Amino acid sequence: MSLVLGQTKGGAAMGYVSRSVGILTAFMFVAATAAVAEERDPLKSRVPPDQIAEAKALKNPIANTPENIAKGKALFEGKGTCFNCHGKEGKGDGPAGQILNPTPRDFTNCKFHKKRKDGELFWVIKNGSAGTGMVPLIPAAINEEEAWTIINYERTFCKKESE
Repeated sequence: MSLVLGQTKGGAAMGYVSRSVGILTAFMFVAATAAVAEERDPLKSRVPPDQIAEAKALKNPIANTPENIAKGKALFEGKGTCFNCHGKEGKGDGPAGQILNPTPRDFTNCKFHKKRKDGELFWVIKNGSAGTGMVPLIPAAINEEEAWTIINYERTFCKKESE
């Protein structure tokens, strides 16, 4: 009879390995479930409750025109670096976003766009979002006008037929 490295005649080491694999599998399941749970409430505002009214009152001063949407796209994919987390298609699946928990916003979710005001999106771009990978981008990366322009572009990710 030949023994495999770590195996004993009584199988004690193999039992340990089996238990370890079982525990590791259970841990991975719990971690995956927790990650999915973080994604389950994509409509929740990331603005603190004591600042939500002020954020909702902010109005986008940038006209929603094709020219401004094109500028917003250029900022989203360039200077603003939004695509790194949110992805080029706005699904929250960018290269950096794939390792974040919770995952970045999925801007293709039309329910999100119906529920959240431009001012809330602006507040998050300016202040970041506690407990997420979203860092404050104003004034570190972009200015306020550029943030509003990006918001106009983010709104285009919602395709009416996908509601």
